[in-house]
Order: sequence, then structure tokens, then C-alpha cells
Amino acid sequence: MIVTVPGRPVPSPAAAPAEDPRPELLVDADLHAHGDPHGIWRWLRRHAPVHRHPAGELPAFWSLSRYADVRAVYRDPETFSSRHGVLLRPVALGEDPGGGMTLALTDPPRHRQLRAVVADWFTTRAVRSLEGTVRTCVRDVLARAYEQGRCDFVHDVAGRLSMHVIGTIMGVPERDHENLFRWTNEAFEAGVSLAAHHELMRYFIDLMERRIAEPTDDLVSMMAGGTLGDDLLTEEEILLNCENIIGATENGRLAVAGGMQAFLTHPDQWERLRADRDLLPGAIEEILRWTSSATHSMRTATRDCEVAGQRIAAGDRVVLWVPSANRDETVFADPYRFDVGRSPNRHLALGIGEHVCIGGTLARTQLRILLTELLDTAGRIEPAGPVHRVRSIAVAGPEHLPLHITPR
Repeated sequence: MIVTVPGRPVPSPAAAPAEDPRPELLVDADLHAHGDPHGIWRWLRRHAPVHRHPAGELPAFWSLSRYADVRAVYRDPETFSSRHGVLLRPVALGEDPGGGMTLALTDPPRHRQLRAVVADWFTTRAVRSLEGTVRTCVRDVLARAYEQGRCDFVHDVAGRLSMHVIGTIMGVPERDHENLFRWTNEAFEAGVSLAAHHELMRYFIDLMERRIAEPTDDLVSMMAGGTLGDDLLTEEEILLNCENIIGATENGRLAVAGGMQAFLTHPDQWERLRADRDLLPGAIEEILRWTSSATHSMRTATRDCEVAGQRIAAGDRVVLWVPSANRDETVFADPYRFDVGRSPNRHLALGIGEHVCIGGTLARTQLRILLTELLDTAGRIEPAGPVHRVRSIAVAGPEHLPLHITPR
């Protein structure tokens, strides 16, 4: 049985505000943790789909809120570069130091070369071979949750699952999975870069050095032996890409936890899914659309251009608000309704084009196996306390989701 979570529901504005709802608040993390960014995005889609934000602590940038514009920018890496950073950073910090060296922060053709180095671990065939590992991990985390009776679904289920699976792919021994989980939690909760966590980075320096000396069948070994053109990846490139790949698990766990929260607040959809397992693939896509755990992605214009009739100058930053695109009324019927049967559902939660999420197949597989196990084995799933949202403009979802969860 699933019951409704008490307290603040997921924001679902019934109507656009009549007046300017202060778009500058979109860069206030408190709004995303405690307020309703969807009200602002809805107003922007209707009245200012390409909106200029003046410089302050953050650089000046253009907000894009409509699906068509976000999709077009994603699909045009020649005009809109990822090289100079994909997240808003305070002006005082300068450009992202990983520029030009990681999957997220490279443009074609270098991006394609780097993607090719790691792609074999994320193909449909590779992920299918990992299903047994994922299923074992799912059963382990659920067994622990069932035994405890009360858990924080974000950390104890979604977080541990995501980190243990990626740890396996990267070649982290099982005995070290809990350390990896603890270190990344510390960084995520502190809101700092994984590169700033000394124990975590020291661990991957040691792992990288071992794999350079004695390669095995894992992702770190693949990067250690990978080449861009005729050159091996540098040690800095290997480490930054390790950080990049591990950091992406935060989006994964927020999507998983946000999906569970959606079912708690829409129990009819859980019962619908329980009654018809054929809805599972569509339910996974709806979870991804609904949660849109990557709140924004930034690009830098490489030349003068236009977006929706607005002139964008070379060097201007353009911010793509993904949750807004995934609630665009011109694309999604009744977009503020969580519907496991939604079709079509061409959401942009995992990006599109050159930078489509390389781990998309893995993310969907983890969701499918976790939901299947819950449908098969869970009896009581009820809230055990208030839900708190992440305080961030970069990622979205529940920071804590306390549940009472017991087996049948």
C-alpha cells in the first residue's frame, strides 16, 4: 500500500502569474528548495521565452524556457559550445577547470573521440550484461530497507544503488563501495565538487595508477589505455572524467527518489502500474520527465545568432531550463499531471544530440529493475517524515525522503 506524502506537494501551478514573477529568483537556490520555480518558468514560456539575466555574482546569461528552443540549442554544438562550462558558476571562480577535458565539457570532434573511449561500457549490450549485478544490488538495498523498516529512500536505496553500480563499472572493489558511497554523499550534501573531496580523489589517483600499471576489465582501465587521436588521455583527463562520471550519479539517484515521491503523491498511478506491467517503460520515461533532475545546462554562443527572434552575441551564455522544457504546454498535454501512460513522451531530461546522457540506458535499467522488485516484494510504503528538496539550481529532487517500507 502506498499513501500520500503529507506536506507540500510537487508544485503544479494552475495558472500563469498575471505579472512578472521575478525571473531573477531562478538563480536563488532557496526558491528551488522551498518555493515554486515552475510558476516562473511558466510565465517565461508565455511572455519571455528568451530572457536576459544581468550579471551579478553569476555572469550575465539568457534563459531559455521553451521546449523547441532548448532542443534546438542542444542539437547545435557548433553554435552553442559546452567547452566553457555547462553549469552557471560565480564570476569570481572563472571558467570550469575541466573545460576541454571531460565528456560534459568538450565539443565535437573531441567530444566524440572521448565518448568513444568509454562508450563500450554504456551500450545496450553492455548494460544488459550488467542486469544481474543491478538486480543483486537492488535486492541488497531493499533487503536492508525492509529489515530496518524505516529508511531515507534517497540515501539508503537510490543513492546506494546508483553508487554501487557505477563503482562496479569503474572497477572499485566491492569492499570499497561503502567508502565510495560515504565520500560522495559528503560531497553532495556539502554542495562541493567531488574534486574537492581529498579522500575520494586520493582513492581514484591510486586506482588510476594501479590500472595504468595493470589494466583490467573496467572503465578506469579503459580510460587509462584510451587515446584521443594518437595521444593517451593524460592523468588529469582520466581523473576529471572519473569525477564527471561519478558526479552524474547524483542526477540518477534524484530521479529514482523523485519517482518514488511522485508515486507517493499519486498513488493511483502506482496501482495502475501494479495492475498493468506493460506500462513500465512509459512509467520510466514519465519519471524522467517529471523529475527532470538536471535543472539547467549552460552553453556559450560561438557566433552571433538568433534564438526565437532574439539576437544572441558570440560569447553570450545561454541557460537551458530542462524542467521548464519538460512542462511545455505546446508539447506535453496536461504537463503538470504525472501519468505513467503518457504517450508520446519526448522529454529532454537526458539531453539530446551530441551530449545526450551516455548513461541513459543504464539509468532506465536501474529504474526498471528497482520498480519491478518493489512491485513484486513491497507491502507497506508510507511516509515517515517530511520531504526536503535539494537546495540547488543545478539539480532537483528530494534531498531526504523518509519512508516506512516493509515486505509483503
